Amino acid sequence: MRTVPFLDLGRLHRSIREPLDAAYHRVMDSGWFIMGPELEAFETEFARYCEVRHCIGVGNGLEALRLLLQAYGIGPGDEVVVPSNTFIATWLAVTECGATPVPVEPDIRTHNMNPVEIGQVINSRTRAIIPVHLYGQTADMDPINAIAARHGLVVIEDAAQAQGARYKGRRAGSLGHAAGTSFYPGKNLGALGDGGAVLTSDDAIADRVRQLRNYGSKLKYRHDLMGCNSRLDELQAAFLRVKLTVLDEWNTLRGTVADQYGALLAQADMILPDVPSFAEPVWHLYVIRCRHRDALQAHLTQQGISTVIHYPVPPHRQACYQIFAGHNLPIADQLAGEVLSLPMFPLLAPDEINAVAHAIMNFSQEIVQEMR
Repeated sequence: MRTVPFLDLGRLHRSIREPLDAAYHRVMDSGWFIMGPELEAFETEFARYCEVRHCIGVGNGLEALRLLLQAYGIGPGDEVVVPSNTFIATWLAVTECGATPVPVEPDIRTHNMNPVEIGQVINSRTRAIIPVHLYGQTADMDPINAIAARHGLVVIEDAAQAQGARYKGRRAGSLGHAAGTSFYPGKNLGALGDGGAVLTSDDAIADRVRQLRNYGSKLKYRHDLMGCNSRLDELQAAFLRVKLTVLDEWNTLRGTVADQYGALLAQADMILPDVPSFAEPVWHLYVIRCRHRDALQAHLTQQGISTVIHYPVPPHRQACYQIFAGHNLPIADQLAGEVLSLPMFPLLAPDEINAVAHAIMNFSQEIVQEMR
């Protein structure tokens, strides 16, 4: 039986092995491994790509968000509006600053933060909003920014899943006051290890984040801020420079995979992704909803098809956030019980896509017959 992987990084990296090898040797031969020319070049290139003035490479996506919150002076006593349906890192960044995450429910169609819900939780302690661009598709940013402007709030995008995505023609990462992104290997722009970045056109915030990531220092052994060690290293920056050159091509291929899924699964008894008119997604994930999700996942596993649930336990149900256990967040709970991410990466072969769709359609037909 042929297996279909959820993600095959080996396949992707083999397709660009020569430039990756060259980048490795370039760094090894330079003898410069931290805060050097590769990082500086990548920051310039990725800032230009994201249509902002500044990119600051940091250790990972969680630290990108945390450093931004710290740079804006957000801490104990402050509240930050976050999605109820997201990876826990969005909440952890707020908690690590001593502030309190305040969850709002998503739009059931897109799974992204619903702007209508935000106004209901804003009070005198609210300092910021962190919309997450889930699955490679931006949240509806204009109404979010309008709410923030009315209340004097900071908007920090969590753009970890949306590298290259656009909202009304504008790049993810340029849609708020600042953004944090992740270069975890499975991301559309993934390193060969951990990595992340802050994106902003605010010169003062960029300068502050640069200090904070480097022990709070501008000048060696002089520490003006209580910072940390969170720096994107030279080797990862060099690899990311290579992968940035193919990011648009790979995102286009992801779109082709999504189109094929959409055509092949149009008659399936499940809910396919919704793409609003304002969005140009990059399909980090292809997430369907199924009332019989667990049975479907088991069926696909039996067929050798790997799938993942993003995310099976919402943050407010996690043991570390027991304080939120009593919160009524039914849409987040519903999504956690229904969503399933299908295999998705740029070099997924047509016969693999067909195999996934065929297995899902067979399952769907069986379920329909059982319900008659």
